[in-house]
Amino acid sequence: MAEKILIIGGTGYIGKFVVEASAKSGHPTFALLRESTVSDANKAQLVEGFKNSGVTILTGDLNDHESLVKAIKQVDVVISTVGFMQIADQYKIIAAIKEAGNIKRFLPSEFGSDIDRCRAVDPINANFQLKVQLRRKIEAEGIPYTYIVCNLFAGYALSNMLQMGATAPPRDKVVIPGDGNVKAVFNDERDIAVYTIKAAVDPRTLNKILYIKPPHNVYSFNELVACWEKKIGNTLEKIYVPEEQLLKQIQESPIPVNLILSINHSVFVKGDMTYFEIDPAIGVEASELYPDVKYTTVDEYLNNFV
Repeated sequence: MAEKILIIGGTGYIGKFVVEASAKSGHPTFALLRESTVSDANKAQLVEGFKNSGVTILTGDLNDHESLVKAIKQVDVVISTVGFMQIADQYKIIAAIKEAGNIKRFLPSEFGSDIDRCRAVDPINANFQLKVQLRRKIEAEGIPYTYIVCNLFAGYALSNMLQMGATAPPRDKVVIPGDGNVKAVFNDERDIAVYTIKAAVDPRTLNKILYIKPPHNVYSFNELVACWEKKIGNTLEKIYVPEEQLLKQIQESPIPVNLILSINHSVFVKGDMTYFEIDPAIGVEASELYPDVKYTTVDEYLNNFV
C-alpha cells in the first residue's frame, strides 16, 4: 500500500528533490508550505511544478502548532528537509507528531555526516550537537524514525571541487584541505532523494540509520583531483592546507566561510564520513539495500563539467 508522505521544507535545497522523488514513486505526496512561500514569485515555478506532479500543497507553519497537527494527521510519514538555521525548530514537529499520534515514521533533517560519529570543531560542531540532541529526543519520545546520512551533496562539493567562490571545478590550481588522502563520500542530490523515499517506507530501515555510501562514490581529495585531471588532460597545481593552518583559518574567518571550513576539516582531515564501519545493529547502506537504483557515480557526475 502506498504510504502518504508529508515533506516539510520542500522548497529548500534538498527538499525539492525529495518532493520530486516522492511524487515520482507513486506515494500520495503532501508539501507543507508557508503562505508566504506559496505567494513568493521566486518560488512560483517550483510550487507550480509540485502541483503539476500531483503534490498536494498544504499551508502551514512550524510556528503554528494547529496547522502542523492538521497536516500530520493526513499522512503516514513525515520527512523534514528544513535548512541549517531551522534544526531546533524541529522540536515543534516532534510535539505535533506526538499529538497527532498516527505517524509511522519520522525522518528529521539530517542529510550530512553521521553526527553521532563526528569529531568536528566549532562552528559546525554546534550545529551537529543540535542534531544529536534532536535524535535523542525522537528516541526518548518513542517516535519511529529513520536517519538519512547522505554525506556530501555532489552539487555542493563536486560542482566546484570545494574551491571557495568558484562556480566550476578548477583547471589550473586546487586548494586541498589536509593531506588529500582521507576518504569522503559524494552523492548526487537526486539519488539521495530516491534513497530517502525508499527508506521512508521500508521496514528494514525502521529505527535505523540509512548510510548513502555507494562504493563508486568514496574518494579521497587526491583521487578526486586525479579523476578530474584525467578528464581535462591537465595537471593541476596542488596547494595543501595542513590541519594547523586550517584550524587557524576557521577561527579567523567570518560566517559562512568558517562553517564551510569546519565541515571540510571534519570530512577531509578527521575523515568523519569514512573512519568507521557501518554497525549493522543500527545502520544499513543504501546501495546494498536498493541495488535496483542506478546511482550517479562521481566519475559520471564530473563529466558534466568537462
